Amino acid sequence: MILVSIATGVAAPTAEQLEFFEKQVRPIFAAHCFSCHSSQAKIAFAGLLFDDRSSVFKDGIVIPNNASSSRLIRAVKGEGGKRMPPTGALDAVQIATLVKWVEMGAPWPDAPAVAAKASGFDLEARKKSHWAWQPVKPQQPPNVKNAGWAKQPMDRFLLARLEQKGLSPAPAADRNVWLRRVTFDLTGLPPAPQEIAGFAQDQSPTAHEKVVDRLLASPQFGERWARRWMDLVRYAESHGSEGDPDIPLTWRYRDYLIRSFNSDVPYNQLIREHLAGDLIPPRVNQATHTNEALAGLAFYRMVEHGFQPVDPWEDRVKWTDNQVDVFSKTFQGLTVSCARCHDHKFDAISQKDYYAVFGIFANTRPAQIPIDDDATLQKNRMELEKLKSQIKGKLADVWIAQGAAAASRLIHENPWFTINNLESDYRTASAFWKSENTARLAYNAKNF
Repeated sequence: MILVSIATGVAAPTAEQLEFFEKQVRPIFAAHCFSCHSSQAKIAFAGLLFDDRSSVFKDGIVIPNNASSSRLIRAVKGEGGKRMPPTGALDAVQIATLVKWVEMGAPWPDAPAVAAKASGFDLEARKKSHWAWQPVKPQQPPNVKNAGWAKQPMDRFLLARLEQKGLSPAPAADRNVWLRRVTFDLTGLPPAPQEIAGFAQDQSPTAHEKVVDRLLASPQFGERWARRWMDLVRYAESHGSEGDPDIPLTWRYRDYLIRSFNSDVPYNQLIREHLAGDLIPPRVNQATHTNEALAGLAFYRMVEHGFQPVDPWEDRVKWTDNQVDVFSKTFQGLTVSCARCHDHKFDAISQKDYYAVFGIFANTRPAQIPIDDDATLQKNRMELEKLKSQIKGKLADVWIAQGAAAASRLIHENPWFTINNLESDYRTASAFWKSENTARLAYNAKNF
């Protein structure tokens, strides 16, 4: 069965297509069309509103899957009359974005179920209407018919819904199938022959629990599930732009994640380290002698950065928006980035909320910082200070020697002084320079 959008008469858009609209197309409308064609404009010219889907899809303004016949595309290309917008033509990339959007069926999110106030979006009403924003409360597991099936309180919630629908749980997998499934799930690898044999011999009531504990304690557990986390934060070892140069030392973040999963770092601690690892007390790893809290900050760098952007400011805005998107989807499960151009009526995020978060990230910058613990950083400090003092002294001696020889070298290499009878005057000036400045030069070289 294919879902069809009633408004456009085409197949319902995918999540990726809707994200393309929100991140690529709607910002073009907001920046170049809303001033004349939106519900906020003083006068909506030609009755066309680019913040109203019903307005955009009528009178041939946008014809899904037919860019060449869509009046919008013809207008921005300047075909058949006046080019739009009148304040300045769109560039080739923006026009190509609009063409791509129309050809993919012009995806546009459905209208929200909650009505907005006349003054704007009612954020509090939306929060009250959706379960995701309700306070967490203790829940009593429901009563079920097949109480013997439930091994954990959570099982009763699942079983109650199955029984409500007239369904029964699938039969339990046999021991070999269960062992293969749980091993793949926790480590990403099949069970070894000796593990299969050991589990077959263990007929104790806790045999399954012992297998799970062994897998959770294995190094492969962290490797398996750190990769899942890396997908969330869009882990990358290169810029992703032209030339695709490497991002230095990203492997240290990868190894930090593996260690964190294998060390059972609490989730709330993992979040603190990612969001504010430089502002919280250090979490020192005694084996690697690193401050793990600082390593978590590296995820901020895992966003698209232009290697040689034509417009550095535009690139800065782009990767800051990407940071907001990664942060909100990873830690909140919300598409906060959609509120860049409008109040997000589905996730109850206002545009004000978005720019509050944007402002925090925009006040940071990429940098490389040492993550070694204090003991490692201080280990050779005294020896380095001694060497630095010796280097300064040697450098000062070289400067003084070169200054003393400067006068004679200039006179011998430049006959202009002799020709103009200035040799004696220059020697006098040079002697004064040496007497007044040698001590000062030595002092500065040794103390600064």
